[in-house]
Amino acid sequence: MKLCADPRGAVDALIELYDQACETARRCIAAGSFDDYAEVVYPKLTVDVLQWRPIDRTEPFGYVDKPGRYASAVSRPGMMRAYLMNQLARLVENYPCDIYVGASDIPIPPEYIAGIGDVSEARRAAAGADLPRPTLDDVHDAIVDGDWDAFHGDEAPLLHFGPQRFDIACARVAHYTGIDMSSCQRYILFTNYAMHTTEFVKFALAQLKDPASRYTGLRLPVGEALTSESQADIEDLTLESPYQMPRYDLCTPEGDGITMINIGVGPSNAKTITDSLAVLRPEAWIMIGHCAGLDGRMRIGDLILGNAYQRYDHILDEHVPYNIPIPAIPEVQRALEKAVESIHGDSKEIMRTGTVISTDDRNWEWRTPKDLWHWLRGSTAVAVDMESCTLAANGYRYRVPYGTLLSVSDLPLHAVPKLPAQAQAFYQSSKEAHMMCAVRAMEQLASNPAKLRTRKLRHTIAEVPFR
Repeated sequence: MKLCADPRGAVDALIELYDQACETARRCIAAGSFDDYAEVVYPKLTVDVLQWRPIDRTEPFGYVDKPGRYASAVSRPGMMRAYLMNQLARLVENYPCDIYVGASDIPIPPEYIAGIGDVSEARRAAAGADLPRPTLDDVHDAIVDGDWDAFHGDEAPLLHFGPQRFDIACARVAHYTGIDMSSCQRYILFTNYAMHTTEFVKFALAQLKDPASRYTGLRLPVGEALTSESQADIEDLTLESPYQMPRYDLCTPEGDGITMINIGVGPSNAKTITDSLAVLRPEAWIMIGHCAGLDGRMRIGDLILGNAYQRYDHILDEHVPYNIPIPAIPEVQRALEKAVESIHGDSKEIMRTGTVISTDDRNWEWRTPKDLWHWLRGSTAVAVDMESCTLAANGYRYRVPYGTLLSVSDLPLHAVPKLPAQAQAFYQSSKEAHMMCAVRAMEQLASNPAKLRTRKLRHTIAEVPFR
């Protein structure tokens, strides 16, 4: 291992080792000679915290419970450079530390290396090479979920994820969204409607044409990449996507722009995408979607700001026990409130806060009145949807600030079910304003990201030094 003088030198060394390993892999595959592939391993970052001492109690990360060795193998350090630099700097400011960088003993499967070429089974057999495979044995969330063994070995983890967990997450995001991870921004909006992504693209195009805008690029899931030099209008673009979860990245040079993803319907989709996006350590994610209103005083188009989550989606029960409360994140709540006020005026006229129920049964309302009575008895919920609780619970689990801003599209308990004609009229009248409320909230959060980096999502035990 190499002793590094400072965080910058350590991150530069990680990038150099990783790039060298990838280049060796490309050379081996291209030449059909695999003797050197044993050198293709992930780099490893090690920090020896030499002395524990009390630090500022408001520190949101970069602290430890005791001195000792903290270490993690790292994938794609170039993509995570800013994050790694920031986290290391906080840690060494808080404690006397020695930083080391060296090679780990974890091989990099060729499938996870860009530009590697053909690694098919036929090629493997012809070469007679015992190349490492992308094994799922090394893909898990033991650190995130506080597994005892993950925190009680000779080294405690620095990061939430192992390198193959990171790499398969990147591959999954590209598979589902159509765009590689490199342009994904740190503020993420989720929806289940193409109309919201269309409105987002309209907003993005206007921003690219504005010389004063902080946004410099837009990536679409069909491969198009637009810049401020582009003259395209919405009619010139292909917005239909063959991908299951189309993604649209409105980029800034620092990566603190806004990504919108149409995740489709259901809690399983919500878990699938957030499981993968979490490795990028986003600053926040927010769901904008539609819901069933449960209060007869509501009107179609009212906005629901979720401040509690009643989980009937079941998808995360094994990871986040049902008896653990999922709190609202005040910074996200305030940003959404201000955004609604900026677009609608007095938010009290159109928005209310309240509990959101998420269910894995889209036809939850197709029950007898007696069954619904027993299901909702004692609840203060104001809305039902399918994704919000999963997105909130996985945000809680992965320490990513989260929020929900839903629009009431039907009132099934009050003789206003969702029917095609009424739904289409509602969509046309509400889609732009709803999307813009979320965009304005994200822009406010991005203007002062330090406010989001609080201690609220740090767990009582089994926490890593990095955010």
